[in-house]
Amino acid sequence: MSHHYSGPDFGFPHGDARLDFTDLYAFPKPGDASKSILIMNVHPSAGVNPPGPTTDVAFSPEAIYELRIDTNGDNVADIAYRVRFTSSADGAQTATLRRAEGAQAAGIGEEGQVIVNGAPVSTGTETQVAEAGDYRFFAGWRGDPFFFDVNGALNNLQFTGDDYFADKDVCSIVLEVPNSALGSGKVGLWARTLDGTSGKWVQADRGARSNQTPFLAGEQNAAYLAAEPAGDARFIPVFAHALEHAGGYTPAEATRVAGTLLPDVLPYDPTKPAVYPTNGRTLTDDVVDFFLPLLSNGKVTQDNVGPHKDLLTQFPYLGAPHQARATERVAA
Repeated sequence: MSHHYSGPDFGFPHGDARLDFTDLYAFPKPGDASKSILIMNVHPSAGVNPPGPTTDVAFSPEAIYELRIDTNGDNVADIAYRVRFTSSADGAQTATLRRAEGAQAAGIGEEGQVIVNGAPVSTGTETQVAEAGDYRFFAGWRGDPFFFDVNGALNNLQFTGDDYFADKDVCSIVLEVPNSALGSGKVGLWARTLDGTSGKWVQADRGARSNQTPFLAGEQNAAYLAAEPAGDARFIPVFAHALEHAGGYTPAEATRVAGTLLPDVLPYDPTKPAVYPTNGRTLTDDVVDFFLPLLSNGKVTQDNVGPHKDLLTQFPYLGAPHQARATERVAA
């Protein structure tokens, strides 16, 4: 299910839905080729294990939410956009956006130059946008743009076109950035969440491409979520084994296909149109219909679900949340 429920047994990383990274999008700003839109979605509004709604508190104040950018092809971050959130006594949240470069970006922590400070988090249908120079920033609840027939997937890939995510929400961090801030030419993108509840920063979740976690289970899943893309080659045998089982691939072909999925980095050249998986990802790219033929070795080609109709043509591009969450309803 994209990268939703990436923790153990379709649960949440570290048992906290707010740390669950779900999707990454990157595309040129419509109408302005000099800028790009980067979207990191986290915190699904409904859980599978345990089932039911998750907390109304959008983001964890004990976490860092990070967009990482590799500018030279070594799969190590050269630039990082980091967001931290605070919570007030009445449950309202604000965000601070920082930009780190070089060794600071490659490391783990909250260092970086402040770009936006004290931006309000949107909890209801309002869209509160902060602007700073060439940057625009949004954080808050939105309609989940991911589309997929989950029940069909659980029923041996017998799809009926029922979109599980049609009425679900997600917490979004949306950045409008000048292309000059992304380096020059093609870059590699991924996102991660860091958990600081133990007193030190620990990577809880990470990802870039869609639908990677179905290949992993148990200790391998935990190791993958805690790893960096530069070391992803060690997971090729694990991915290959899953492909042999799911798609009937020969060992050699499974290894070849697994190698196309790793490292888990999204390539993006802002000077070219976005299309998944070769150049970024738009909100309407059908990533499931790309993934299913790969997983099944061509036996299943689509889930009969299409993009959501509530997407916006302007910033922050994601549809309004399906449920209004007033700050006074937010639980600790």
